[in-house]
Amino acid sequence: MIKRVRIGLTALVATLAVLLAGPALLAAASLGDEPASWRTASRDSAGIAPTPSDAPEAVIQVYGARTWGWRGYFAVHTWIATKEAGADHYRVHEVTGWRHYVVNSRPDLPDRRWYGATPELYADLRGPDAARLIPAIEKAVAAYPYATEYTAWPGPNSNTFTAWVIRETPGLDVALPNNAIGKDYLGDRLAAPVPGGTGYQISLGGYFGILAGVREGLELNLLGLSVGVNPLALGIKLPGIGELALRSTNPMEGREEGDVQ
Repeated sequence: MIKRVRIGLTALVATLAVLLAGPALLAAASLGDEPASWRTASRDSAGIAPTPSDAPEAVIQVYGARTWGWRGYFAVHTWIATKEAGADHYRVHEVTGWRHYVVNSRPDLPDRRWYGATPELYADLRGPDAARLIPAIEKAVAAYPYATEYTAWPGPNSNTFTAWVIRETPGLDVALPNNAIGKDYLGDRLAAPVPGGTGYQISLGGYFGILAGVREGLELNLLGLSVGVNPLALGIKLPGIGELALRSTNPMEGREEGDVQ
């Protein structure tokens, strides 16, 4: 009996060590690099999105950036930006946890730094396909079921919102990174399609789960931290660090011929 307990404890410690290795490495690498205060951290454009004058067509972009403070060692914050054809501005759709009504859908810079953190572009759709999807995105934003709820871990949070909108917009099909903690929160549901469009996932309240999809690959969620592999992207997924891949499986405007679509 004692031997079994020791084996169990050893396995638990080893699992926690693996899950926390990535966040610990990020914390060590970023010592002294963070802004002194979120009030003074940059919220400027990162120069990623095309200006409305340079891209008069409809545009949909999905972004993510490291969250503020120590949470950034574990997770990213994600959002969706849309611009209708001929519009002179973008609208940004996201959830922020410091309001009673947590959903924000407003004109804004699409690629604004998240309190100093430079965003990463996950997906970029333009033209007629984007124009067709924007009304469905706005409908999904308005129907988000946790508009007055926010729990940083395991959800519902900003990544729960982004994943919800993508799932509720047929044809959007965007895989979110494994360190978008909260994307696997399904509420009362046990199973759901993956945001990437082809595949399914099972999740126990966002604490534990498994996901398999063409765009996402395979992910194992333990306490909100995910590990996995993505064969199509030639990548691996590490807790905190995210996906290290040679290619993207998401739709990206300007993708060269031969890349994944």
